[in-house]
Amino acid sequence: MNIIICGAGRVGFTIAKLLSEQKHSITVIDQSSEDIEKIKDSLDVNAIVGKATYPSILEKANAPDADMIIAVTRNDEINMLICQIAYTVFKINKKIARIRSQYYLDPKFSKIYSKENLPIDVIISPELEIAKSLQRKLEAPGALDNIPFAENKIRLLEILIQDDCPIKNIKIKELTKKFPDLEANILGVIRNDKFVILKKSDDMKENDKAYVIINSSQMAQTLSAFGHNEKISSKILIIGGGNIGFNLAKNIENSFDSARIKIIEKDKSRAEYIANELNNTIIINGNGLEEDVLTEANLDEVETVLALTNDDEDNLMVSVLVEKFAKEKRTMALINKPNYTLLQSSLKINDLIDPRMSTVSSILKHVHKGTIETAYSILNGEYEVIEAEIIETSELINKELKNANLPEEIRIGAILRGKDIIIPRSSFIFQKDDTVVFLAKSDQIQIVENMFRISAI
Repeated sequence: MNIIICGAGRVGFTIAKLLSEQKHSITVIDQSSEDIEKIKDSLDVNAIVGKATYPSILEKANAPDADMIIAVTRNDEINMLICQIAYTVFKINKKIARIRSQYYLDPKFSKIYSKENLPIDVIISPELEIAKSLQRKLEAPGALDNIPFAENKIRLLEILIQDDCPIKNIKIKELTKKFPDLEANILGVIRNDKFVILKKSDDMKENDKAYVIINSSQMAQTLSAFGHNEKISSKILIIGGGNIGFNLAKNIENSFDSARIKIIEKDKSRAEYIANELNNTIIINGNGLEEDVLTEANLDEVETVLALTNDDEDNLMVSVLVEKFAKEKRTMALINKPNYTLLQSSLKINDLIDPRMSTVSSILKHVHKGTIETAYSILNGEYEVIEAEIIETSELINKELKNANLPEEIRIGAILRGKDIIIPRSSFIFQKDDTVVFLAKSDQIQIVENMFRISAI
């Protein structure tokens, strides 16, 4: 496909890198000559310095022949205007915009986004996506991530293999015998900053990050097999009442009746606003870096602390203070600067949240063609876990898995057939209407699309 990406920041750069590796024709537009030079030096894509709201710049980017435009500049209104011009002037078929302001996202104003008014096909809100992601993490204590597939009947868990993990150093083929009733499939692990697809004779090592496909109904049993028997936190403290903290609290209020949530928000007017908007959440106006404010929030009783301010350093410091004054808490910190991930183990933070990859994953699932429904990026997008439906023209129909000629770096995780979850063996036979959840290396995506006989954008 011919794709135009407007905005060469971290998200735009990452999307351009991944899509170019998938053999799409990519053009990136940004006003910053410095960001465009970085793109030119690093990626095999067309890069243009200029305003993407100028029709002449879009024309220079070959907009008349573009299949899709992705607007991820730092300004909501510019992203909206780019989509409007892309449709009105150039009739670009698919338009994706990143929109951050919650004022634009109120459901009662959804009629704005239509061909007749503001022609945006897909709106990506990083704050809403991160709030959903954090809620899923809270639902799976012990897992680093928890992603739903196949109508929430299949889950992907990311689990750190710790020193006390009971299945550490046990060969994969032995695990099947040890847990015969467990419907789970280990897709691979991140080991020494590389993704490794494990064979039956391999085992998992300490500090591996394992990616495990499971039957959603067996979440607790799976986590227990990996040595995690923690209970879901009911006492939660959120530092920072911005859009992410606010939406997370609202989501928890709507789905978890017994949860007791507190938010510490530094800005008085913002604290008053979210206090009026939330029903069962206690709002404390103060600085989460001050010990007396944390004491007021009864930190000793809290089970999980989420540092979600707009300041990376504050989020790290809050997590350090929690570790110092109230050990054995689960801590999560929002981090925008990638280098800070190196500090995670030394600062003893359970989870660092990178908003960039949440946004990238959300966008990628709308780039894939046709029956691909969900995509989750691993290792900065080097691999993806994908959900797709087998349609009647697929070459996989009636083939055994062992005879499907799948590339080595594609691994089938689980299948939803009707109401049944199937962890496939080599003799498994694909059928029409199967929903398949699988791992694929990003440069294999075109092969995947061909195998599923996907044709529509």
